[in-house]
Amino acid sequence: MPAAFDEIQIGQVVNLGAMGVDAAALEAFVAAFAPGWTVDRGAPDAMVFSIWAKLDAMASTDWPQTKRLGVDALRWMRNPPPGELLRGRMTVMAKDPVGDDKGIVIAQHDLLDEAGRLVFSCLTRSVFSR
Repeated sequence: MPAAFDEIQIGQVVNLGAMGVDAAALEAFVAAFAPGWTVDRGAPDAMVFSIWAKLDAMASTDWPQTKRLGVDALRWMRNPPPGELLRGRMTVMAKDPVGDDKGIVIAQHDLLDEAGRLVFSCLTRSVFSR
């Protein structure tokens, strides 16, 4: 969505890219950040969030988004196994102009597995330039 606030459409869907659950990264993540978690259970919730955060950051690098105000309504549906390809998408749910030079965009973010099943979702509120 490399568009200014006024050009963003409610209902617009943006592809955030895709990333696989790397087996070596999963093992390292579990060892460092998830004591008691076993790799055979798939990626822990915190790693799933990290995958979404990376896809979101890479996709929004050139957007006129100036600030992320909030990430909430987080939901984890499943823990993807090593090798699973996850793809991210963002759906614009609402927008609200704030002054002459910016506006707030509320969006639903989803991570889907290869079968199209929901793995993770959250809502974001971000400031975009007009």
